[in-house]
Amino acid sequence: MALSALRTSSVRRAYASAAAAPALARGKATLPDLKYDFGALEPFISGQIMELHYTKHHQTYVNGYNAAMEKIATADIKGQIELQSAINFHGGGHINHSLFWENLAPKSAGGGELLGASSPLTKAIEAKYGSYDKLIGSMNTALAAIQGSGWSWVVKNSATGEIEIINKANQDAVTGPYIPLIGIDAWEHAYYLQYKNVKVDYFKAIWNVINWKEAEKRFLA
Repeated sequence: MALSALRTSSVRRAYASAAAAPALARGKATLPDLKYDFGALEPFISGQIMELHYTKHHQTYVNGYNAAMEKIATADIKGQIELQSAINFHGGGHINHSLFWENLAPKSAGGGELLGASSPLTKAIEAKYGSYDKLIGSMNTALAAIQGSGWSWVVKNSATGEIEIINKANQDAVTGPYIPLIGIDAWEHAYYLQYKNVKVDYFKAIWNVINWKEAEKRFLA
C-alpha cells in the first residue's frame, strides 16, 4: 500500500476509534468509519478536502450535537426550546454527512458506475426524468440554485414511490415522506480548496464517484 494511503487510512481509523470508544458507551453520536481512504476519490475530490471535511467539519457537527444533548438533559422548558436550533443544525449535519460518505465510492469500487436497465432504481429514474443524464442535469441545476449553504438530494417519495430532487438549506435533514438516496454537499468546505469559486465544476465532477449501488439499496429499503 502506498505511504499516502497508509497515512490516510491510519488517520481515518484513529479519528473513528477515538470518537467511538467512549461515545458509544454513553450513547452519543460518533463519526462513522469510512470505507475508503481520504485520497481514494481523487482526482474528483482531493484527499486534503476529504480529510478536512471528515476530521474537522463532520467532527464539529458530532461535538455540537453531543454538547447540545448534554445541556438539554438538565434544561428547563425555555432552555430546551432554545437548544432546538443547535440540535437541528448539528444533528442534521451529522446525519447528512454520514449519508454523504456512504453515497461516494472510489472508481475502483464502482464509483460513477451506472446501474443496468433492469435495476428498479434505473426504471424509476427513467420513468421520472427519462435518463440518468437528465437526472444529473436537473440535480446540477438545483445545486447551482442554492444561495449560500445547503444540500441537494435525490429522494424517493415514499407516498408516491417516485424519484424527486429537493434542496435543503444549511444542514436541514431530509424528513417527512422523503427517503434520501443521493446527497451532494453544496457548502464551500466541500469543494473550495480544489475548485475555488467554480462550484459548478465540483457539481459535475462528483458524479464520477457517486455510489449508485448504495442509492439503490436505499431506494429498495
